[in-house]
Amino acid sequence: MIEAPARDEAVEVAFDIDGMTCASCAVRIERVLQRQDGVTSAVVNYAGQGAVVQVASSGDVPALESAIEKLGYRLTPIVEGEARETPTEKYDAVVRFQQRNVALAAVFTAPLLLVAWFGNGGTAAKVAMWALATPVVFVFGWQFHRVALKRARLFDTSMDTLVSMGTLAAYGYSVWAVFAEEKVFFETAALIVSFILLGRFFEARAKGSASQAISRLLELGAKQARVVRNGVETMIPIESVRPGDIMVVNPGEKIPTDGVVHAGRSSVDESLLTGEAAPVDRGPGDVVYGATVNHEGRIAVEARAVGADTALARIAHVVEAAQASKAPVQRLADKVSSVFVPVVIVIAFITGAFWLAINGEVETALRNAVAVLIIACPCALGLATPTAIMVGSGRGAELGVMFQSAEVFERTRDIDTVAFDKTGTITTGRMTVDVIETAADHDSFLRDVASLESASGHPVARAVTLAAEEMDLTLTAPTEVENLPGGGLRGAVNGKAMVVGNLELMDSLGVETPDRVRAWVADIEMKGRTSFIAVWGGEARGAIALVDAPRPNAAIVMSELRAMGVDLVMVTGDNAVTAESVAREVGIRRVMYQVKPEAKATAVSRLQEGGEVVAFVGDGVNDAPALTQADLGMAVGSGTDIAIEAGHVVLMSGQPGLVVTAIRLARRTHRTINQNLFWAFFYNAAAIPLAASGRLDPSIAALAMAFSSVSVVANSLRLRRFS
Repeated sequence: MIEAPARDEAVEVAFDIDGMTCASCAVRIERVLQRQDGVTSAVVNYAGQGAVVQVASSGDVPALESAIEKLGYRLTPIVEGEARETPTEKYDAVVRFQQRNVALAAVFTAPLLLVAWFGNGGTAAKVAMWALATPVVFVFGWQFHRVALKRARLFDTSMDTLVSMGTLAAYGYSVWAVFAEEKVFFETAALIVSFILLGRFFEARAKGSASQAISRLLELGAKQARVVRNGVETMIPIESVRPGDIMVVNPGEKIPTDGVVHAGRSSVDESLLTGEAAPVDRGPGDVVYGATVNHEGRIAVEARAVGADTALARIAHVVEAAQASKAPVQRLADKVSSVFVPVVIVIAFITGAFWLAINGEVETALRNAVAVLIIACPCALGLATPTAIMVGSGRGAELGVMFQSAEVFERTRDIDTVAFDKTGTITTGRMTVDVIETAADHDSFLRDVASLESASGHPVARAVTLAAEEMDLTLTAPTEVENLPGGGLRGAVNGKAMVVGNLELMDSLGVETPDRVRAWVADIEMKGRTSFIAVWGGEARGAIALVDAPRPNAAIVMSELRAMGVDLVMVTGDNAVTAESVAREVGIRRVMYQVKPEAKATAVSRLQEGGEVVAFVGDGVNDAPALTQADLGMAVGSGTDIAIEAGHVVLMSGQPGLVVTAIRLARRTHRTINQNLFWAFFYNAAAIPLAASGRLDPSIAALAMAFSSVSVVANSLRLRRFS
């Protein structure tokens, strides 16, 4: 999408396309776009009725529109911020149009069939059939002839060419037959049009269902916001909210747009973004996101991002981009579709000539040739891949998994090793107090230590301070605070001189540490915990152990991955003891420890050199090189980090269960693509010989062809039930 970029700036432009009726249309448009000056790449999505084009500058866009208009289609640039039809709305309009056509065609076709079946075959009956067939072929079926004529003027063909040729051949022969007193095929022409219109009606409905992911996402947003203007709360449309506005959100209401809590506290349901059902506490200074639901308290939120900059809009953009991309397997289908129609026309002429030469019956030759024309539509081939991608990527977004491109679905198939970063992926990434060891009163010991630690921003200090706050302990502001080498801290609390730090620091300071404390620290560190000692009055008063605990379901996730035949590796910068402890706890046997961030890509490369196909799961920042090096990079986000370009997949929460969801859904989607392509190829491979051999009536061929596309889309829609 574009925002009126500078003229000399290379841009990616998304377009809506009107007028595509089959896969060969999409291939033709894509080929023409790729040949235009300034275009470096172009991808046309038949199922999504759109295109994404890399063009040298926005000034080249009118030339692209003109080139495609000459083909008989309309190219409309999608400009960020402008109102536009969603894919679902577009298909709804097509559904209504085709539904009307089908109904009216049926009004004429039904009596036509009655005359054909029960009439006496006389001239009057033939004329009545002629009168009934004419509006069906030339009014309700005009959409096929109109497109076929446009293609013919450009010496091109499409699926509509086949339908138009078939119906006009049957109709034209029948007109001649009325005067020659031969058998007529008016009912065949009318049935072909009616059945194909019925197929297009069902296809549009099915494709509309397949495209609902983006529409459903955008519909989740709030429509209005309660904004404080001049001291008065006023309801305004969400489009009128500007950064800096203070929005008031009552319990049960959706937060209108992304922002920061200005006042008040509440719990917020962020499952839309993170997939996690439990509400999270939010207070002053905390970030909140549009479309999430405020549960309890009344809060005031300062708007920070609006419109296309919100997390919800960016999620929708990623889904849309993935749906517009092409999987490598689709290239074969595109090549077949591009030559299919002219080949079928040749086969139809050969079929007609063959039967005419064998028995001299024009009726048989015409019937079989028309059957070949009608049965061979390549639409199922064109829908096989994009519909599965549309549904699979949409379902992924609902489950908290963002696929960056269609290529991911093929990459995931071959993954046999998943390498995890430890901190923030397998573990929570947040230090918490695990054990307190002291001979004194635990509460008073923790209160004094936390009071000193409150002067530091170190993760260990924050963990101790938070533990004291959770126990409602009142802290005292420390004085004379001094940071010591090695991560220690010196200061005074209530006039009492204190030092906190690890055992090595205490030894360097000459502090006497009891054997009991030393033994406890050694035992804790053997378990991979972090510990420190607190000293005052020249004596070690106790120690505190902290842990970055594994996520609650991490062990279950690792078990599920092993059951899928995936080997597991943990890559971390921690020491061997800590790394082995966490790995053992969650069930990972292979550990690569003391690996610096810049060396993680090398670690992944080493696995690949051993013949492993590797997915790397990391936070997308420090792990960016490894995510890029991996065959499949899975970046852990917070629901807003979807712009992490290093990852092929973005997991919208830190829950490791999303790794299993992503792999299973990607593999299921790829399997669905293969099923669709198999049945589409098999259908045409089997149907054309049947039609050419005279075993398929043209009207039955029309019905079968119409529902071949519907069956492919219906198979893709089964992905919506993935859980």
